[in-house]
Amino acid sequence: MHNSADLQEIVDEIAARLGASVTLEDRSFRLLAYGAQHGDIDTVRQESILRRRATGEVRDYFERYGIAKAVGPVRIPADAELGVLARVCWPLRHGEVTYGYLWLLDSGSLTALDSVAPLVARAAAALAQEARSRQDLGRGLLSLFSADPAERASASIELPGPVVAVAVRESAERVAALWTLPRGVLARTGSPLALLTPAHLAGEVAQTLQSAYGTAAGIGAPRPEPADAWLSWREARHALRVAEHFPRYAPIARWEDLGAHRLLARLGQADLRELAAETAALDAELAETVEVYLDHGGHAQKAAAELGIHRQTLYYRLGKAERLTHRDLSDGDDRLAVHLGLKAARLCRP
Repeated sequence: MHNSADLQEIVDEIAARLGASVTLEDRSFRLLAYGAQHGDIDTVRQESILRRRATGEVRDYFERYGIAKAVGPVRIPADAELGVLARVCWPLRHGEVTYGYLWLLDSGSLTALDSVAPLVARAAAALAQEARSRQDLGRGLLSLFSADPAERASASIELPGPVVAVAVRESAERVAALWTLPRGVLARTGSPLALLTPAHLAGEVAQTLQSAYGTAAGIGAPRPEPADAWLSWREARHALRVAEHFPRYAPIARWEDLGAHRLLARLGQADLRELAAETAALDAELAETVEVYLDHGGHAQKAAAELGIHRQTLYYRLGKAERLTHRDLSDGDDRLAVHLGLKAARLCRP
């Protein structure tokens, strides 16, 4: 992870040399360090310090000036509506890659920028080194997530807990910018995409990548120790499976919220097919009708309303389903068998 003390030292030195208010952010605009205030302060700097990152609207405004590809300082004019004072953005580039941004509020007196160029280069190198470390750690995720104790023991990943595993289905049509993920998040491409994140960031990370891919995501339960992250990963993959097959839990399913679906998600295909055989005689319309009815605990009025049918139509379909399955939906055991069969049938689908 970032050497925060080194970055803070760099920011303090730049602020002292230029007599300017300085902030340093990673390439996803998350605040990493900031110096003492010099002169006026604008809303953007204040929000960045308090909330640790810029808003999307402000990011769009800054990126409009080409900061992501600039090789040197970029002067950005003020914008009263956004609460932006004039500033200089110095992209932190290393090896032709932008790893972050150094921001300097500019009242028009910033002229000796060349004097801090070595410090800017040092900050860029520090961020590049951290990015390479994350890539190396990401490659070790498969070992850390392995069910084999020996393989897990070979994973050289040391992270503070608690941690959470996240599984996200990738998309052939879209590409997610994994490099914009928050610090402390490790990612490994694959099917599904594997992530290990500090527990407090799990929801944000899952939402970011699910939106980027337009698919589904599963979040495992937190584990106090990274050594147990493989259990969270197993749960995350099961949760992803539920999210992909049950609209109620889509597009992001948390393992802790899945109730009885956790038991079904753990079953193999053979066991699921055995359960699904209970309802194999039902066509799609009857299966949906019975499932909605049972999901509502046998409440006919609610089920009919959700299905958009008259209650008499509902009763007709339920009676037909009972005849085809040879089950009595007023009997608790029969009702359970049919309900499990319908849920299992969903998980059997590709």
